Amino acid sequence: MAKVLVTGGSGLVGMGIKEVVTADPAGEFAGNGAEWMFARSADGDLKDLTQCMALFEKFQPTHVIHLAANVGGLFKNMKYRVEMYRDNMMMNDNVLHCAHVLGCKKVVSCLSTCIFPDKTSYPIDETMVHNGPPHPSNEGYAYAKRMIDVANRCYHEQHGSMFTSVIPTNIYGRHDNFHLEDSHVIPGLMHKLYMAKQKGEAFVIRGTGKPLRQFIFSKDLAELMVWTLWGYESVEPIILSPDESADISIGEVARHIADAMDFKGELQFDPSFADGQFKKTASNKKLRELRPDYKFTSMEEGIKQTVEWFVANYDSVRK
Repeated sequence: MAKVLVTGGSGLVGMGIKEVVTADPAGEFAGNGAEWMFARSADGDLKDLTQCMALFEKFQPTHVIHLAANVGGLFKNMKYRVEMYRDNMMMNDNVLHCAHVLGCKKVVSCLSTCIFPDKTSYPIDETMVHNGPPHPSNEGYAYAKRMIDVANRCYHEQHGSMFTSVIPTNIYGRHDNFHLEDSHVIPGLMHKLYMAKQKGEAFVIRGTGKPLRQFIFSKDLAELMVWTLWGYESVEPIILSPDESADISIGEVARHIADAMDFKGELQFDPSFADGQFKKTASNKKLRELRPDYKFTSMEEGIKQTVEWFVANYDSVRK
């Protein structure tokens, strides 16, 4: 029987996977009765090789979904460049090394569209990962994530390992980190708008609101990552993203959040803050060839569900 270890199991995507596989634990989607184990930081510091190996020896996984990472939004990436680089390099190297030593059959790691070159043509696809430097605002995190792709190919070519990776677009959903400063854009905006509504103040969005992004709801990503574990047999990365037409500006996202939270106040943009990369439009052609009928959750519905969960669980959410 397969034993699947999910690192970062208490995070946004890890909790999404937990919801997906526990809904039908004996079904094909969940691995026909596979044992699922969700590790969190309290189970061991993956930056430390000794603790990482102890965790792997404890769980004895045959398969791994590697989600654990030091992550954050634009301003965290700019403020903590060294930590974003070192923490992620150490975690990724240790996880792949331990999976190799224990003979794991497959590892699926989670990358990010920020790994793609800053100067590039659009839409970006899986062949373009290493074609130039990433945007300077997140180069520490981006280069650390790129190295997973390099390591996957090295393990495959030398040892025949099936270590692969997925590249999701911007993720949002329940169980996210809603920190006002260090979170990703959607949870950060939700928390700021919640505070503005409580105080009767204007909703201030950092930047111009013009940059374009593709967003994927965490439940959709969870389903597609589990499919990748069982059904995608290549070491080359695969982009997990809604269609290109799903590109939406940060300003539009803010307005969707305001609608979902029934906010009647004023929306203001503060252009004194950096916008970051203007667009990162990704092609999901490879995914669509393999999963042509997959239906993504709409932005309106995903934001509505996330806002409802955030408001209902405000006292206990990560923030």
